[in-house]
Amino acid sequence: MRRNKIIISCGGTGGHIFPAIEIAKSLKTLNPNIDLLFVGAINKMEMVKVPKAGFPIIGIWIQGLYRQSVFKNLLFPVKLFISLIHSFLILLYYRPCAVIGTGGFATGPILFAASAMNYKTYIQEQNCFPGLTNKLLGKRAHKIFVAHNDMDVFFPIKKIINFGNPVRKNLKMKNDIKTINAARSFFGLSHNKFTILVIGGSLGAEPINKGVYSNLNSLIQNDCQLIWQTGGLEYEYYKNLNSNNCSVQNFIERMDLAYSAADIVVSRAGAIAIAEISFLAKPSILIPSPHVTDDHQNKNAYYLKKNNATILIDESDFINTSLFNIVKDFKDEQYRQQIGDNAWKLFNYNAADNIANTIINEIKNKHVK
Repeated sequence: MRRNKIIISCGGTGGHIFPAIEIAKSLKTLNPNIDLLFVGAINKMEMVKVPKAGFPIIGIWIQGLYRQSVFKNLLFPVKLFISLIHSFLILLYYRPCAVIGTGGFATGPILFAASAMNYKTYIQEQNCFPGLTNKLLGKRAHKIFVAHNDMDVFFPIKKIINFGNPVRKNLKMKNDIKTINAARSFFGLSHNKFTILVIGGSLGAEPINKGVYSNLNSLIQNDCQLIWQTGGLEYEYYKNLNSNNCSVQNFIERMDLAYSAADIVVSRAGAIAIAEISFLAKPSILIPSPHVTDDHQNKNAYYLKKNNATILIDESDFINTSLFNIVKDFKDEQYRQQIGDNAWKLFNYNAADNIANTIINEIKNKHVK
């Protein structure tokens, strides 16, 4: 009997890649005999992160649309056509039972081709406001896994299942002193100081980095210390600030330790960042990116804010904001716990296993082709 095969497409940022990897891990746990193949975009982050997680990946030549540069979009029609041809060839060769998309440049071509060839397609939409590609793909998707209520505004209600967003399984909610101290030691920091984790996203965020830089001396003078992920694009500018009060990181591989070390998290408002922060009941200050599709980060963050589960700051205000004046309220442990608990109550946390179980049950002993 032919082995079950599944293609998973993701990419661009960690917010699309890490959910895909967690779904893949759950699929393998539930059915070790299943074969998985990832499809991503050439020269993007997924081409490194997916193999590092132990899964094979094929890259296709595709890019997103640049809203602020017509020149950068000149090759888009050519890349789209070639990526579609490549996607059809991948499907003809691999003959999967299903194709899963979690977002990213490559998801559009491979899911479109899969739908055209009558393969079952599944979408995992992380945000409360989906992009145009997923809205279009959702019309022909077999099922759409979402993380927010009221998504029937965007997708056919009969196809929607709200399982929440997958979070990395190595993240554990451990608040004991031994774990916290070990995590802070890992980053070369004091055991006793108030610790701020700054994550501008997997690729970094220039305005957040500038805001942290302008506040750095004030924070340190007020007995705070930082774990600061600058992102690879800006690490060279800030790496010389590394000290026993500020651990400057290009990319944090051990996010489990970073979260354990932190009293509070300063972050973009990507859906997966929010899911992980909430899963760990961490209080947060969220700075949504204004440059994302349909302003979905602001909508993600507002969902927490209206439930008293975060502090929300506009990117344009952040560089001129006294970060310590906001952070000092979080030095009150009772206040921190209240904000963190409010965030924890908003989300479901078995998403990857539930998604994998649903797909496996549907393809069990069945082949679309």
